[in-house]
Amino acid sequence: MTSFPVAGPWITEKEISYATDAATNGWYETAGEYPARFERAFADRVDRVYAISLPSCTSGLHLALAALGIGPGDEVIVPELTWIATAAPISYLGADPVFADCDRQTWCLSADAFQHAITPRTKAVIVVDLYGSMPEMDTISRIAEANDIAVIEDAAEAIGSRYQGRPAGSFGLASTFSFHGSKTLTTGEGGMLVTNEEAFYARCMVLRDHGRAPGDVMFYNQELGYKYKMSALQAAVGLAQTERLDELVGRKRDIFAWYQEELANLSGVTLNAEPDQVFNSYWMATVILEPRLGMDKIALMEALRVKGIDCRPFFHPLSSIPAYANTPAAHGAEARNPAAYAIAPFGVNLPSALSLERDDIAIIAGHLRDIVRDARPSRA
Repeated sequence: MTSFPVAGPWITEKEISYATDAATNGWYETAGEYPARFERAFADRVDRVYAISLPSCTSGLHLALAALGIGPGDEVIVPELTWIATAAPISYLGADPVFADCDRQTWCLSADAFQHAITPRTKAVIVVDLYGSMPEMDTISRIAEANDIAVIEDAAEAIGSRYQGRPAGSFGLASTFSFHGSKTLTTGEGGMLVTNEEAFYARCMVLRDHGRAPGDVMFYNQELGYKYKMSALQAAVGLAQTERLDELVGRKRDIFAWYQEELANLSGVTLNAEPDQVFNSYWMATVILEPRLGMDKIALMEALRVKGIDCRPFFHPLSSIPAYANTPAAHGAEARNPAAYAIAPFGVNLPSALSLERDDIAIIAGHLRDIVRDARPSRA
């Protein structure tokens, strides 16, 4: 049976050529050339001054929070709906994540929920551009500034997205990106931290290399730090992908447009939103089922997989997963965050791999239509 992957890259001869060159020549005194070229090209694409290539987006968030001095007693607000990597670095540092509700249309952090989650202990907020969507960054930024709260943008899933014309990754003190193999732009594994602040950049550069200052040839560590670097091989692939970014994002938007066309008349199903002020790069085409269908995400995923269609569940509320369910952050979260708890049980990420063609989407959508139409509507 044909399998339709939920995620996957688009690799061309350009990536192969750059990676081969890095494997052949990216050693000794030239070892840093591809990382430097990748960082410069990437920073330019997201309208930032500085970029630091890293092994993951998670390490970028960890580095940013550490550079801010976040630690025990501090609170960092995060959206309830996101991957655990957004919250985990807060916990690594002994600080407390605070889970705030999402907007029902964008699925991203609600500006109102952010406002209500602020306490005297709040030091930062991590906003997440979920599945390529973007929150109300202007309102969130104003609230944060008025309360002396640092804004970190988790743009792991949103390379190519824009809010009011500004690229994802250009907001706040710092932004982070993921180049995991599932992402639109990939290095297999990897990430990037970007910022405009020179002092913050300098602090991150020390922390990312075991507390060793850039240019230190004596290997004289100033403090304890981390090992957060990217190899020349990864950077070579990332540079090639950055040079093809418009093509990659264009394909993601094509895939989503095909789903829109195929599912236009299907009652009870909602796809990703694209509000007027947002250009959505649609990392993952996602459907939300109306509860009246009597089918949740688990049932839909099982039905799709029988047809050879790979899929993923919409992220679970962070306060509901075992890693956080028994922590103080989870107490009362379901009552505080009704939108997140209403959306998550009924969301499924559809196949969005860059290898998919128009005919593939037609087949996937056809099966989805049949499954939904065969569902038994709830009488509630």
